[in-house]
Amino acid sequence: MGVISQHKNSISSSEDLNLEFVDPGTIKIDCSGAYIANDHLLKQTIILRRGSENSSTDENNNTTSTSSSEESISRTPSPEIQSESNPNSYSEEEDDINNLTPKVDEQVSLPPNLDKLKVDNVSNGGIDLSRHEHAIVDGDYDYDEDDDQYDLTKNITLPRHNSEIIHISVDIGGTLTKLIYFTKSFNSYGGKLHFKDFQTENFKHEVLKFLIKLIQKSINKQQQQQLSPNKSSSSSSSIIYPPITYIMATGGGAHKFYQLMTKTFKKHGLPMKIIAKDEMECLIKGLNWLITKIPNEIFTYDLEEHNTKFISNSLSVNKDSIFPYLLVNIGSGVSMIKVIGPGPDQFERIGGSSLGGGTLWGLLSLLTDAKDYTEMLEMAERGNNENVDLLVGDIYGTNYGKIGLKANHIASSFAKVFKKLRFNNKSLTPAEKLSQFKPEDIARSLLYSVSNNIGQIAYLQACRFNLKSIYFGGSFISGHKQTIHTLSYAVNFWSGGEMTSFFLRHEGYLGSVGAFMMGPNIESIKNNSINGKRNSNSLST
Repeated sequence: MGVISQHKNSISSSEDLNLEFVDPGTIKIDCSGAYIANDHLLKQTIILRRGSENSSTDENNNTTSTSSSEESISRTPSPEIQSESNPNSYSEEEDDINNLTPKVDEQVSLPPNLDKLKVDNVSNGGIDLSRHEHAIVDGDYDYDEDDDQYDLTKNITLPRHNSEIIHISVDIGGTLTKLIYFTKSFNSYGGKLHFKDFQTENFKHEVLKFLIKLIQKSINKQQQQQLSPNKSSSSSSSIIYPPITYIMATGGGAHKFYQLMTKTFKKHGLPMKIIAKDEMECLIKGLNWLITKIPNEIFTYDLEEHNTKFISNSLSVNKDSIFPYLLVNIGSGVSMIKVIGPGPDQFERIGGSSLGGGTLWGLLSLLTDAKDYTEMLEMAERGNNENVDLLVGDIYGTNYGKIGLKANHIASSFAKVFKKLRFNNKSLTPAEKLSQFKPEDIARSLLYSVSNNIGQIAYLQACRFNLKSIYFGGSFISGHKQTIHTLSYAVNFWSGGEMTSFFLRHEGYLGSVGAFMMGPNIESIKNNSINGKRNSNSLST
């Protein structure tokens, strides 16, 4: 694939899909005061604990920095919080938006159950929080009790966005489908972006079901408002909001499942418009928006302290400072995109690899009993790759310092498997051979193998174009600290510390974020409708 310089507003070729399209304009999202999940509460928590438990915090910091490497690379889905929401859950989420939007120096009213929140480490802007099941409840900010585990790391609150949003975005990949939708707050001031993912193979029975549920809910809400417009004395709550009528689709599945979506929506009497957006442009637009608009979105991995650290929000002030960079998007496969500016003609896919997330998922499905990617990552946590990988120390007995190799560096992935089975005189079946190795060790070895390979290719592509910043995105990462550690280590090792690896808390949603940001502008649609009626009246006279 070469340079993708233009996106398709509509599909015009007879060989392409005939998508229903009327230019709806582009929505403007007000990101003033935006924050991820409970970030505003976390800041105040740190301020309070620094004042009252300073010595305790210092002690926790010392403990964290001296923990074993095994503990330091355990799974944590973000720099702050570990949470594994059930992607197949269809429980309805309430419009649980916090109507309090504190400034940096504003005092925040803390909830009574703050003791559930434990600050483990605070250093250089990095915050590590222990796992807990539900969001902190503070006034109107609540969690849906039907959810098994509320995902604190994803939802983004937009406290000052008050214009109408009538679309959902969906990025339909080869393995996962990533979906974003918006809900208004209880009092109609601001709202929140919600993030969900599903297995693409379950698109018909799970993704479409969830989409229909959201759309019907928005229609029912509008009908209720129309039937009882004066139910609330509040002027803001008397506003009647239009229902969801647009699907902003990207990824290969935007075309593959277009006919299915159209027929299903029609069957349920839902007048939906499906707009396809270019996949690469959505990735870049989504990444640029997250980098420059959302605080505490970007982080790095400190290879010495073995923890994650947020990047300064100065990027939102000087947006041009983020360019140029290399985006390494790791999904089923890997795409590497050079980005030199924010425009649609300022990026180019310069390479990739077929050895990506799909490779790891496929091989582990064959070699282990893991039922999903979460189980595979949990296996990798418990495994020891030294039982299957041939290390430098196995060959030289020590470090090979002359060429910069340590004894624990991997010389050959899975080579010990061959050595062990080669000298076994018994005739073994494939199942018997596999039984001689722990699935946890196999999982860890494969994770390292795929991640190291991607890291080295990313370094080589960055060298070609003299790029110093590498952003890693895609659902392969899933906030998994072992993966983040391995990618960071590979880039740092090969570049001699000259390149920096960046990661995101919404790493798997870049495409769907970009598609959402290109959603319709309700004011443009209203103006087009008014102008259309005027033209129709003028013709009739």
